[in-house]
Amino acid sequence: MRKPVIEFERFTFQYRAQSEPTLHEIDLSIYEGEKVLIVGPSGSGKSTLAHCINGLAPHFYPGERSGGLKIMGEPADGWNIAELSDRIGTVMQDPDGQFVGLTVAEDIAFKLENDGVAHAEMVRRVEEAAAEVDFLDFLNASPQELSGGQKQKTTLAGGLVGGAPILLFDEPLASLDPHAGRSTVELIDRLHRESKRTIVIIEHRLEEMLHCPVDRVIVIDDGRIAADLPPEQLLCSDLLRAKGIREPLHLTALRYAGCEVTPEMRPRSVETIELEPGAGRLRSWYEANAAAPETAVREPLLELNGITFGYDPARPVLRDVSLSVGRGEILCIAGRNGAGKSTISRLICGFHKPIEGSIRLEGRDLLDDSIRERAQRIGFVMQNPNHMLSKPLLYDEAALGLLNRGVPAEEIRERVHETLRVCGLYPFRGWPVSALSYGQKKRATIASILVLRPDILILDEPTAGQDFRHYNEMMRFLLELNRGGMTLILITHDMHLMLEYGQRAIVLSEGRRIADAAPARILGDAALVEEAHLSETSLHLLARRAGISPEDEFVARFIRSEKELTS
Repeated sequence: MRKPVIEFERFTFQYRAQSEPTLHEIDLSIYEGEKVLIVGPSGSGKSTLAHCINGLAPHFYPGERSGGLKIMGEPADGWNIAELSDRIGTVMQDPDGQFVGLTVAEDIAFKLENDGVAHAEMVRRVEEAAAEVDFLDFLNASPQELSGGQKQKTTLAGGLVGGAPILLFDEPLASLDPHAGRSTVELIDRLHRESKRTIVIIEHRLEEMLHCPVDRVIVIDDGRIAADLPPEQLLCSDLLRAKGIREPLHLTALRYAGCEVTPEMRPRSVETIELEPGAGRLRSWYEANAAAPETAVREPLLELNGITFGYDPARPVLRDVSLSVGRGEILCIAGRNGAGKSTISRLICGFHKPIEGSIRLEGRDLLDDSIRERAQRIGFVMQNPNHMLSKPLLYDEAALGLLNRGVPAEEIRERVHETLRVCGLYPFRGWPVSALSYGQKKRATIASILVLRPDILILDEPTAGQDFRHYNEMMRFLLELNRGGMTLILITHDMHLMLEYGQRAIVLSEGRRIADAAPARILGDAALVEEAHLSETSLHLLARRAGISPEDEFVARFIRSEKELTS
């Protein structure tokens, strides 16, 4: 008989700062050795559920709870966070928020030091944990100098070192490029198979998580369990679409072609799904849909010429990079973690000055313009929302830029409310920023810049931590701004975002520009995808398996159909 290790019974939790519960009468059991994926819209209660499991709620996030919660058969309210951490190792969505050591080894050893473990035993266990995640060669490295995937390995090893039988991952893919994300999914799967630990994963990127098997997918909506099903059954239902969660793209393509998807087809992954007789219908659908039109060449608005830059001049991050952004264009910049994508945005905004090269806006060199002067025309939304938030209340955060520009109070109110509505944040306008989820904080930072209506808007990983519904709402709003003349630069790891909204894409690798083309064409180039740590979409793989060529044209026709159906 299976042994439950996490048991919720009519469990309700309400944060002290809120008037209504976030979780409502949760009944859920997770069993020893299971691998469970939890999905749901932003603000649905996923992270709160995780905080209740590992003790952050109510010990760190104060609140009231009722009902029962048992961990390893014992009531959770009888343990403090330290005692819970012996049973549950947690890997958060923001690895930087977990680092405490000057080296990887020190960071992994943090729990052991607090537990008073002898030095020799500590060294042995740190090395064992690092070896378990294939990271022995980096024990002396500084955590802050690591790539996103390497940071995840450090925090994962820190969760393993205490020997906790349960591992809890909160948005482990949020900041990773596609290659690092896939590697992380495979690493979690290997740990599960080899160690037999219980794994609980909370993640928006459903398709990527289903690259490897999971036992169950739990859907949370409005603080309640909406579904608890094996993935094959869930993917064949309408529930994901009804709850605003993006289903794997290969399933959407099959539905467009009129194919019925059943559990027997093994629909979890494009690599496992049984395509017959769907392949013929896919080919018929492809032939019946018109080719996507060519994107018009646009007048250059922003130009970077021969940019070289390094935080240490002896080690350039960017090497002789040239690119142009057309007026009214939606340009995506992609590449692996550490390729120089975010550095380009900081150079454009004036946070740093290039060692060589020039940056011109409408033909005028921006070298002598201050950050404030550039901000009149160029808005920038950082990847980590915690680096931008400065006011205690959401409304005040969104209003800050307008207030600094001397905009009248009534106009500020109208523009802030309008922007919060389109960003899905209007119901939370009076909330403390600290009470928002990571995804909601992300939208708060975007709202604080969108409300200023700049000519050029740069967004660094705009979809990180966003559910499908808010992603669509925000992108529709950005499209409206774009149609009104705003130029958008999207720095992204989200390949579907690049395909669906990018009119052109620039790819960076090792600080150099290695591609400048239509997104579908870039993602159809296997060598380029490998070099830049991108990933072929399941649409490319589906086209290949169905015998459709060229694959990038199939993808382009899919994107065009999706826009027509969802507009």
